[in-house]
Amino acid sequence: MSGLVFEHVRLAAGARVLVADFSLALAPGEIATVMGASGSGKSSLLAYACGTLAPGLAASGSVRLDGIEISGLPPERRRIGILFQDDLLFPHLSVGANLGFGLRADVKDRRARIDQALEAAGLAGFAARDPATLSGGQRQRVALMRALLAEPAAILLDEPFGKLDADLRAQMRDFVFAHVRERKLPCLMVTHDSQDAAAAGGVVRTL
Repeated sequence: MSGLVFEHVRLAAGARVLVADFSLALAPGEIATVMGASGSGKSSLLAYACGTLAPGLAASGSVRLDGIEISGLPPERRRIGILFQDDLLFPHLSVGANLGFGLRADVKDRRARIDQALEAAGLAGFAARDPATLSGGQRQRVALMRALLAEPAAILLDEPFGKLDADLRAQMRDFVFAHVRERKLPCLMVTHDSQDAAAAGGVVRTL
């Protein structure tokens, strides 16, 4: 089956169960939302899918991507992109170099791919800019395009709009969701904001 599938995922911190039994199947281009209070296990669920779960947490259950079990693979082999609340751009690199970091080493047309990504983000001509000179929304657009340049087969969103004001938040939701659907990527978003969930328009689960 193509898409991203969670089956009977359980996460616990010692005796405390964060996620008891989480199952969800996401088709290509589908966006689903997981909501819950801080500490409910939302971000840990994404970390389990990415292979970056904190050492103190115990996990079980299956995560499959396009029919392949990935829960035992190292993070770099899982083909999953993730966008966080913080853009995590490298401050010592230009905007273009930040984007280039997402490309495979064997990509030949690096400059053209970077320029195409900047144009898609409405940032044509920004390759040489210092990330510190960008607005919050511009930085998040660069972070998304960097994730997409890595050619993931699925993408996860961890409160990616949380630090933006209301108007910019709505613009960024439209931008991110449009790119996810255009590329037909299964997408799981965690948020505490009901407007994020409504804008995504898919299945909503609560932890």
